[in-house]
Amino acid sequence: MTPPHHAAKPETRVSADRGALLATIAHLWPYIWPSDRRDLKMRVLVATLLLLLAKFATIVTPFTFKWATDALAGVGSAPVGANDWLLWVFAAPVAMTLAYGGMRVVMAVTTQMRDGVFAKVAMHAVRRLAYRTFVHMHELSLRFHLERKTGGLTRVLERGRNGIETIVRMVILQLAPTIIELALICIVLMWQFDWRYVAVIVVTVALYLVWTYYATEWRIGIRRKMNDSDTDANVKAIDSLLNYETVKYFSAEIRESERYDRAMARYEDASTKAYTSLAVLNAGQAIIFTAGLAAAMVMVATEIRAGSKTVGDFVLINAMMIQLYQPLNFMGMVYREIKQAITDIELMFSILGRPPEIKDIPGARPLAVSAGHVRFDNVAFAYEPARPILKGVSFEVPAGKTVAVVGPSGAGKSTISRLLFRFYDLSGGRITIDGQDIAAVTQKSLREVIGMVPQDTVLFNDTIRYNIRYGRWEASDADVEEAARLAQIDGFIRLSPHGYETEVGERGLKLSGGEKQRVAIARTILKGPPILVLDEATSALDSHTEKEIQDALERVSKGRTTLVIAHRLSTIVGADEIIVLDKGAIVERGSHSALLAANGLYASMWNRQREAEEARERLARVGDDDAAPNRNPPPVEDPVLAPSGGPVPADAAE
Repeated sequence: MTPPHHAAKPETRVSADRGALLATIAHLWPYIWPSDRRDLKMRVLVATLLLLLAKFATIVTPFTFKWATDALAGVGSAPVGANDWLLWVFAAPVAMTLAYGGMRVVMAVTTQMRDGVFAKVAMHAVRRLAYRTFVHMHELSLRFHLERKTGGLTRVLERGRNGIETIVRMVILQLAPTIIELALICIVLMWQFDWRYVAVIVVTVALYLVWTYYATEWRIGIRRKMNDSDTDANVKAIDSLLNYETVKYFSAEIRESERYDRAMARYEDASTKAYTSLAVLNAGQAIIFTAGLAAAMVMVATEIRAGSKTVGDFVLINAMMIQLYQPLNFMGMVYREIKQAITDIELMFSILGRPPEIKDIPGARPLAVSAGHVRFDNVAFAYEPARPILKGVSFEVPAGKTVAVVGPSGAGKSTISRLLFRFYDLSGGRITIDGQDIAAVTQKSLREVIGMVPQDTVLFNDTIRYNIRYGRWEASDADVEEAARLAQIDGFIRLSPHGYETEVGERGLKLSGGEKQRVAIARTILKGPPILVLDEATSALDSHTEKEIQDALERVSKGRTTLVIAHRLSTIVGADEIIVLDKGAIVERGSHSALLAANGLYASMWNRQREAEEARERLARVGDDDAAPNRNPPPVEDPVLAPSGGPVPADAAE
């Protein structure tokens, strides 16, 4: 399916506190009147014509009611001749009654036709804006997404989408028709009655709108608190369900339920206040309108007693006022709904207005890879200015060679792979591929030539085939299965009841850690990039499978530039060069044998890992099943101390 046309992105924050209805409509107008869709423009014009016809029928309807009433009121004074009586009864009252019914039918049919014709325009606008927001979320940096909670983002998108639908529907289908109808009613009352009646209407409308404005402004803060508590409860629910196994491990069901209930209690309190305030608003509106209706009808009753008006005029003013109540009530509802919708979408617009941290420079060209030579030239980087991660790191990964980066936790190993993918911009220095600065090429072309097998693999909640094919979407089924075979997962897949159509579950949780890792390896094999990044690609595998995967990766990486981020040193002994990082700087470099001979940090890490492995093997020989020799020893790394003195998790430090 062809994605919706990209419209200009809103660049300013929309806030309900600033009465941004006109700004919101200005943002939405390109989606309501799309320059590239003549069919949608035609629908807007047809809907406008139907709107005018419906309002004409709306104004005529009370007059047919008046004429029918006057005709019936005059039956007692009609001629007593049989023919004259039949003519009077059937030609006047019945005809006017039928006309009244006919006008109501015309009014209802044209209104529904207008709504049906315009529905395509409204929902297309909703789709395009939702698409624009979804695309923009992917354009924002990794830093943005690490700072946000996924449940909160999806809730913002959902409420924003609903808010956009509300604004489009209310402004076009309610606000514009209401303004037209109010103007027509005032004109008719001035013509049929006099200025006093128009004055009553104007005062009633003014008081109604003033009350609605101040009451709605009061409700905005309540609505925002309700939204915040709703988002908080939703985030807690998603976070707990995603960590289902952890909750079970620590028997924390009651704690999680109480935590969720506290969030729902805040939502309950805010929601109760929202509904109570709505009742106060509606009561005030009803009092104001009823007072205006009574005043107008008393004026007509007085004129009927004086003989200047008929009973039909009494019915007419009642019908006109009741008719006025509907658009007037819509005016209050439209204002409330629009203000609430703006409150709902203000976060969505703030996300749309947030510029991507990582942008292609003007005139950026696609990366042209001839050999795949990667060079880090005096690279400096810090997630936060006060805590530098990399300090003048320089090294090369020659074309077709394998370079491994090792070091203690917090040394900056994983940061190197993120910078190569340009998830962040450098604080200093540059990274080049075949002499081309990656900051000067398009991000899309850069990431197309790099394959990644991460340490923590997250899969889409879809089939195994879908997840492997993600590496190269146009690949054939045969290519997908060959990649699975090279990743040593084809046999497991074929033993599953549904084979390649097996669902992997949320984040791939239906698969073991090793199976998930092999799916990730398979999709990278399928991608076939000239540059590979392996972030401890075999960390979740047992020793037997690790050897098979290592052999497969060596075959795949042959002739390709390969950067290995390693924690387990036994996996990189064959690397062409090993870079040892410590506290953001390169402290050692060389081959495995040369680094062992140097007896430095690398040799110290290697010895500790070998000692741990030998200890596990000794335990296995005396019958410790939990330390079986086919299991890999955990990496032994030097702890990095936080300013408080506690250890810093590897992910946080890197």
